[in-house]
Amino acid sequence: MASETANLNVDSNTRLYAVIGDPIAHSLSPVMHNAAFRQTGHSGVYVACRVTDLPGAIAGIRALNIRGCSVTIPHKVAVMELLDHVDPMARQIGAVNTIVNDAGRLSGFNSDSPGAMAALLEKTPVARRRVAVIGAGGAARALAHGVKAHGGNLTIVNRSEEQGRRLAGEVGSDFCRLVDFSGVGYDILVNTTPVGMIPHVDQMPVSHACLRPAMTVMDIVYNPLETRLLKVARESGCTVVDGVAMFVHQGAFQFERWTGDKAPVQLMKKTVLAALGKKQ
Repeated sequence: MASETANLNVDSNTRLYAVIGDPIAHSLSPVMHNAAFRQTGHSGVYVACRVTDLPGAIAGIRALNIRGCSVTIPHKVAVMELLDHVDPMARQIGAVNTIVNDAGRLSGFNSDSPGAMAALLEKTPVARRRVAVIGAGGAARALAHGVKAHGGNLTIVNRSEEQGRRLAGEVGSDFCRLVDFSGVGYDILVNTTPVGMIPHVDQMPVSHACLRPAMTVMDIVYNPLETRLLKVARESGCTVVDGVAMFVHQGAFQFERWTGDKAPVQLMKKTVLAALGKKQ
Protein backbone atom coordinates (compact mmCIF):
# COMPACT_ATOMS: atom_id res chain seq x y z
CA MET A 1 0.00 0.00 0.00
CA ALA A 2 2.84 2.41 0.79
CA SER A 3 4.23 2.35 -2.76
CA GLU A 4 0.74 2.85 -4.22
CA THR A 5 0.12 6.01 -2.21
CA ALA A 6 3.64 7.48 -2.31
CA ASN A 7 3.70 11.20 -3.21
CA LEU A 8 0.00 11.58 -2.52
CA ASN A 9 -1.06 14.59 -0.44
CA VAL A 10 -3.42 13.03 2.09
CA ASP A 11 -5.41 15.40 4.27
CA SER A 12 -8.97 16.05 5.42
CA ASN A 13 -9.98 16.93 1.85
CA THR A 14 -8.72 13.65 0.37
CA ARG A 15 -11.50 11.60 -1.21
CA LEU A 16 -11.77 7.91 -0.40
CA TYR A 17 -12.31 5.16 -2.98
CA ALA A 18 -12.40 1.38 -2.70
CA VAL A 19 -12.97 -1.91 -4.45
CA ILE A 20 -15.27 -4.31 -2.60
CA GLY A 21 -15.47 -8.05 -3.19
CA ASP A 22 -14.50 -11.47 -1.89
CA PRO A 23 -11.79 -12.52 -2.61
CA ILE A 24 -10.04 -9.21 -3.22
CA ALA A 25 -6.31 -9.63 -2.49
CA HIS A 26 -5.54 -10.24 -6.18
CA SER A 27 -7.09 -6.96 -7.37
CA LEU A 28 -4.90 -4.59 -9.40
CA SER A 29 -7.45 -1.76 -9.14
CA PRO A 30 -5.67 0.00 -6.23
CA VAL A 31 -2.37 0.08 -8.12
CA MET A 32 -4.06 1.41 -11.25
CA HIS A 33 -6.30 4.04 -9.67
CA ASN A 34 -3.74 5.40 -7.21
CA ALA A 35 -1.31 5.85 -10.11
CA ALA A 36 -4.02 7.75 -11.99
CA PHE A 37 -4.69 9.96 -8.97
CA ARG A 38 -0.99 10.80 -8.71
CA GLN A 39 -0.72 11.53 -12.43
CA THR A 40 -3.70 13.89 -12.51
CA GLY A 41 -3.17 15.50 -9.11
CA HIS A 42 -6.53 14.30 -7.83
CA SER A 43 -6.52 14.12 -4.03
CA GLY A 44 -7.79 10.58 -3.61
CA VAL A 45 -6.79 7.26 -2.06
CA TYR A 46 -8.09 3.91 -3.32
CA VAL A 47 -8.01 0.74 -1.21
CA ALA A 48 -9.16 -2.87 -1.50
CA CYS A 49 -11.75 -4.12 1.00
CA ARG A 50 -12.77 -7.74 1.44
CA VAL A 51 -16.51 -7.58 1.98
CA THR A 52 -18.78 -10.39 3.14
CA ASP A 53 -21.47 -8.13 4.67
CA LEU A 54 -22.66 -6.21 1.61
CA PRO A 55 -25.48 -4.20 3.25
CA GLY A 56 -23.06 -3.18 6.00
CA ALA A 57 -20.46 -2.13 3.42
CA ILE A 58 -22.98 0.00 1.52
CA ALA A 59 -24.03 1.65 4.78
CA GLY A 60 -20.35 2.29 5.44
CA ILE A 61 -19.91 3.95 2.06
CA ARG A 62 -22.67 6.39 2.98
CA ALA A 63 -21.49 6.94 6.57
CA LEU A 64 -17.83 7.51 5.65
CA ASN A 65 -18.67 9.52 2.52
CA ILE A 66 -16.58 7.24 0.33
CA ARG A 67 -16.75 8.97 -3.05
CA GLY A 68 -16.65 5.91 -5.30
CA CYS A 69 -16.39 2.14 -5.29
CA SER A 70 -15.62 -0.64 -7.70
CA VAL A 71 -17.73 -3.75 -7.12
CA THR A 72 -16.46 -7.19 -8.01
CA ILE A 73 -17.38 -10.84 -7.48
CA PRO A 74 -19.68 -11.86 -5.85
CA HIS A 75 -21.55 -8.58 -5.28
CA LYS A 76 -22.28 -7.16 -8.75
CA VAL A 77 -25.91 -8.29 -8.81
CA ALA A 78 -26.89 -8.12 -5.13
CA VAL A 79 -25.60 -4.55 -4.79
CA MET A 80 -28.22 -3.22 -7.20
CA GLU A 81 -31.10 -3.37 -4.71
CA LEU A 82 -29.07 -1.45 -2.11
CA LEU A 83 -28.50 1.64 -4.28
CA ASP A 84 -30.59 4.77 -4.76
CA HIS A 85 -30.28 4.77 -8.53
CA VAL A 86 -29.13 2.26 -11.15
CA ASP A 87 -28.14 3.47 -14.60
CA PRO A 88 -30.46 2.04 -17.32
CA MET A 89 -27.59 0.26 -19.09
CA ALA A 90 -26.47 -1.41 -15.86
CA ARG A 91 -30.08 -2.37 -15.15
CA GLN A 92 -30.38 -3.90 -18.60
CA ILE A 93 -27.11 -5.80 -18.21
CA GLY A 94 -28.17 -6.91 -14.74
CA ALA A 95 -24.97 -5.99 -12.91
CA VAL A 96 -23.31 -2.98 -11.28
CA ASN A 97 -19.54 -2.72 -10.90
CA THR A 98 -19.23 1.03 -10.25
CA ILE A 99 -20.77 3.14 -7.48
CA VAL A 100 -20.72 6.94 -7.41
CA ASN A 101 -21.57 8.69 -4.13
CA ASP A 102 -23.05 12.16 -4.59
CA ALA A 103 -23.65 13.56 -1.09
CA GLY A 104 -25.02 10.28 0.19
CA ARG A 105 -26.99 9.34 -2.95
CA LEU A 106 -25.49 6.17 -4.38
CA SER A 107 -25.73 5.54 -8.12
CA GLY A 108 -24.69 2.32 -9.83
CA PHE A 109 -23.14 1.92 -13.28
CA ASN A 110 -21.58 -0.86 -15.35
CA SER A 111 -18.15 -0.02 -16.75
CA ASP A 112 -17.46 -3.54 -18.05
CA SER A 113 -19.50 -3.00 -21.20
CA PRO A 114 -18.02 0.35 -22.31
CA GLY A 115 -14.58 -0.83 -21.17
CA ALA A 116 -14.76 -3.98 -23.27
CA MET A 117 -16.07 -2.14 -26.30
CA ALA A 118 -13.39 0.56 -26.05
CA ALA A 119 -10.72 -2.17 -26.00
CA LEU A 120 -12.28 -3.96 -28.96
CA LEU A 121 -12.87 -0.82 -31.00
CA GLU A 122 -9.18 0.07 -30.73
CA LYS A 123 -8.50 -2.90 -33.01
CA THR A 124 -11.62 -3.42 -35.13
CA PRO A 125 -15.01 -1.96 -36.04
CA VAL A 126 -17.96 -3.89 -34.64
CA ALA A 127 -20.91 -2.61 -36.68
CA ARG A 128 -22.19 -5.24 -39.13
CA ARG A 129 -19.45 -7.68 -38.06
CA ARG A 130 -20.31 -11.23 -36.98
CA VAL A 131 -19.30 -11.51 -33.34
CA ALA A 132 -19.17 -14.71 -31.27
CA VAL A 133 -19.17 -14.19 -27.50
CA ILE A 134 -18.13 -17.32 -25.59
CA GLY A 135 -19.84 -17.62 -22.23
CA ALA A 136 -23.14 -16.60 -20.67
CA GLY A 137 -22.13 -15.11 -17.31
CA GLY A 138 -21.90 -11.52 -16.14
CA ALA A 139 -19.02 -10.55 -18.42
CA ALA A 140 -20.77 -12.15 -21.39
CA ARG A 141 -23.87 -10.09 -20.62
CA ALA A 142 -21.82 -6.89 -20.61
CA LEU A 143 -20.12 -7.79 -23.90
CA ALA A 144 -23.40 -8.87 -25.48
CA HIS A 145 -25.11 -5.56 -24.72
CA GLY A 146 -22.07 -3.63 -25.95
CA VAL A 147 -21.89 -5.55 -29.23
CA LYS A 148 -25.61 -5.08 -29.88
CA ALA A 149 -25.40 -1.37 -29.03
CA HIS A 150 -22.60 -0.97 -31.59
CA GLY A 151 -24.50 -2.73 -34.36
CA GLY A 152 -22.71 -6.07 -34.32
CA ASN A 153 -24.35 -9.33 -35.40
CA LEU A 154 -24.09 -11.34 -32.21
CA THR A 155 -24.02 -15.05 -31.46
CA ILE A 156 -23.81 -16.36 -27.89
CA VAL A 157 -21.67 -19.50 -27.73
CA ASN A 158 -21.95 -21.51 -24.53
CA ARG A 159 -21.42 -24.98 -23.14
CA SER A 160 -24.71 -24.92 -21.22
CA GLU A 161 -27.51 -24.66 -23.75
CA GLU A 162 -30.12 -23.52 -21.24
CA GLN A 163 -28.05 -20.64 -19.89
CA GLY A 164 -26.79 -19.65 -23.33
CA ARG A 165 -30.23 -19.62 -24.92
CA ARG A 166 -31.56 -17.57 -22.01
CA LEU A 167 -28.98 -14.84 -22.56
CA ALA A 168 -29.40 -14.97 -26.34
CA GLY A 169 -33.15 -14.53 -25.89
CA GLU A 170 -32.67 -11.57 -23.55
CA VAL A 171 -30.38 -9.68 -25.92
CA GLY A 172 -32.03 -10.80 -29.17
CA SER A 173 -29.10 -12.73 -30.62
CA ASP A 174 -28.39 -16.11 -32.14
CA PHE A 175 -27.16 -19.04 -30.04
CA CYS A 176 -24.66 -21.80 -30.80
CA ARG A 177 -23.65 -24.67 -28.55
CA LEU A 178 -19.92 -24.58 -27.82
CA VAL A 179 -19.54 -28.15 -29.10
CA ASP A 180 -21.00 -27.07 -32.47
CA PHE A 181 -18.97 -23.88 -32.88
CA SER A 182 -16.60 -23.93 -35.88
CA GLY A 183 -15.67 -20.26 -36.17
CA VAL A 184 -16.60 -20.22 -39.86
CA GLY A 185 -17.98 -16.87 -40.98
CA TYR A 186 -17.14 -14.95 -37.79
CA ASP A 187 -15.12 -11.74 -37.77
CA ILE A 188 -14.68 -11.34 -34.00
CA LEU A 189 -14.35 -13.90 -31.20
CA VAL A 190 -14.48 -12.86 -27.53
CA ASN A 191 -13.79 -15.23 -24.62
CA THR A 192 -15.59 -14.13 -21.45
CA THR A 193 -15.00 -17.38 -19.53
CA PRO A 194 -12.13 -18.04 -17.07
CA VAL A 195 -10.74 -20.79 -19.32
CA GLY A 196 -7.00 -20.18 -19.70
CA MET A 197 -6.61 -18.21 -16.47
CA ILE A 198 -3.80 -19.05 -14.04
CA PRO A 199 -3.25 -21.82 -13.01
CA HIS A 200 -4.94 -23.53 -16.01
CA VAL A 201 -2.80 -21.76 -18.60
CA ASP A 202 -2.74 -24.63 -21.11
CA GLN A 203 -6.51 -24.56 -21.67
CA MET A 204 -8.44 -22.89 -24.51
CA PRO A 205 -12.19 -22.28 -24.74
CA VAL A 206 -12.23 -23.28 -28.43
CA SER A 207 -10.00 -25.43 -30.64
CA HIS A 208 -7.25 -24.12 -32.90
CA ALA A 209 -9.43 -24.99 -35.89
CA CYS A 210 -11.98 -22.33 -34.88
CA LEU A 211 -9.47 -19.51 -35.44
CA ARG A 212 -9.23 -17.80 -38.83
CA PRO A 213 -6.40 -15.44 -39.93
CA ALA A 214 -8.78 -12.52 -40.54
CA MET A 215 -10.39 -12.78 -37.10
CA THR A 216 -10.01 -10.39 -34.19
CA VAL A 217 -9.73 -12.47 -31.00
CA MET A 218 -10.25 -10.93 -27.56
CA ASP A 219 -9.77 -12.60 -24.19
CA ILE A 220 -10.96 -10.84 -21.02
CA VAL A 221 -8.53 -12.94 -18.92
CA TYR A 222 -5.52 -10.77 -18.06
CA ASN A 223 -3.45 -13.17 -15.95
CA PRO A 224 -1.59 -14.48 -17.85
CA LEU A 225 -1.43 -11.46 -20.13
CA GLU A 226 -1.13 -13.68 -23.20
CA THR A 227 -3.44 -16.63 -22.71
CA ARG A 228 -3.02 -19.75 -24.79
CA LEU A 229 -6.02 -18.61 -26.85
CA LEU A 230 -4.32 -15.32 -27.69
CA LYS A 231 -0.97 -17.00 -28.37
CA VAL A 232 -2.51 -19.49 -30.79
CA ALA A 233 -4.66 -16.75 -32.36
CA ARG A 234 -1.64 -14.50 -32.90
CA GLU A 235 0.33 -17.38 -34.43
CA SER A 236 -2.67 -18.06 -36.69
CA GLY A 237 -2.57 -14.52 -38.06
CA CYS A 238 -5.44 -13.09 -35.99
CA THR A 239 -5.53 -9.61 -34.47
CA VAL A 240 -5.54 -10.05 -30.70
CA VAL A 241 -6.93 -7.96 -27.81
CA ASP A 242 -5.72 -8.88 -24.32
CA GLY A 243 -7.61 -8.63 -21.05
CA VAL A 244 -5.55 -5.72 -19.76
CA ALA A 245 -7.09 -3.47 -22.43
CA MET A 246 -10.62 -4.10 -21.11
CA PHE A 247 -9.53 -3.85 -17.47
CA VAL A 248 -7.86 -0.48 -18.07
CA HIS A 249 -10.69 0.99 -20.14
CA GLN A 250 -13.33 -0.01 -17.60
CA GLY A 251 -11.13 1.57 -14.92
CA ALA A 252 -10.85 4.74 -17.00
CA PHE A 253 -14.66 4.90 -17.18
CA GLN A 254 -14.80 4.64 -13.38
CA PHE A 255 -12.10 7.27 -12.88
CA GLU A 256 -13.92 9.76 -15.08
CA ARG A 257 -17.27 9.11 -13.38
CA TRP A 258 -15.72 9.67 -9.97
CA THR A 259 -13.48 12.66 -10.65
CA GLY A 260 -14.83 14.45 -13.71
CA ASP A 261 -11.26 14.44 -15.07
CA LYS A 262 -9.98 12.70 -18.18
CA ALA A 263 -8.37 9.40 -17.28
CA PRO A 264 -4.64 8.92 -18.05
CA VAL A 265 -5.31 5.68 -19.94
CA GLN A 266 -1.77 4.98 -21.12
CA LEU A 267 -0.32 5.55 -17.64
CA MET A 268 -2.96 3.22 -16.18
CA LYS A 269 -2.10 0.56 -18.74
CA LYS A 270 1.64 0.82 -18.07
CA THR A 271 1.00 0.57 -14.34
CA VAL A 272 -1.08 -2.59 -14.69
CA LEU A 273 1.43 -4.18 -17.06
CA ALA A 274 4.25 -3.38 -14.62
CA ALA A 275 2.24 -4.92 -11.80
CA LEU A 276 1.83 -8.06 -13.88
CA GLY A 277 5.58 -8.13 -14.38
CA LYS A 278 5.24 -7.43 -18.07
CA LYS A 279 6.69 -4.86 -20.43
CA GLN A 280 4.84 -3.06 -23.19
